[in-house]
Amino acid sequence: MGSVQSVLVVDDEALVRDVVVRYLDHEGFVARQAADAAQAREMIQEHAPCLVILDVMLPDVNGLDLCRWIRDSSEVPVILLTARGEEQDRITGLELGADDYVVKPFSPRELMVRVKTILRRSHRDHPAAHSRLTTGGLTIDAQTREVTAMGRTVGLTAKEFELLWCLASYPRVVFSREQLMAQVWGYEEAPELGTSTVTVHVRRLREKIEQDPSKPRIITTVWGVGYRFEP
Repeated sequence: MGSVQSVLVVDDEALVRDVVVRYLDHEGFVARQAADAAQAREMIQEHAPCLVILDVMLPDVNGLDLCRWIRDSSEVPVILLTARGEEQDRITGLELGADDYVVKPFSPRELMVRVKTILRRSHRDHPAAHSRLTTGGLTIDAQTREVTAMGRTVGLTAKEFELLWCLASYPRVVFSREQLMAQVWGYEEAPELGTSTVTVHVRRLREKIEQDPSKPRIITTVWGVGYRFEP
């Protein structure tokens, strides 16, 4: 794994924190924990974790608001813990820039797989630093991870950038949602996650780079198949 990586677990349930921290320790991570949003903010600012595992239900602040605060100032990956059946929380979290979610009750071993997969991709699988793509009014710079559309700088989350880069690197090639899950999120099989993650991120990208998101011309839908990038 290289240098030791730190993970912050934010959950008001001590039992959940203890179990997750124990598994993280076993996998070689430096595991820290916080019981509420206020404590989490302090630890994020002080320790700059490599990843945050964040429960949506916190006693002082909605976990989604904390996710928004994290994403406003950082690209640190976030995995949300949500209650079973709370689909809207999961969708909102993904729209705010969360990288993944796990439904309670969950398997700690599955959570560890997701943690390692996200960290592996975020540290190893970034686009080549010398690469730059320009097409029409869109420029994608992998070295600075900056995107400009029609002369204006567009702010993207890490996953939004990687999704755009993946599609733009293979113009006119159709990717299924499952293929994008594997390429961008690293999951060959994730039936419980489904393809809502991809759908949400594509919608967010369109809102940021398309002139008319309701009639996309850059990232188009191939009905019944998936998406493709139109140069």
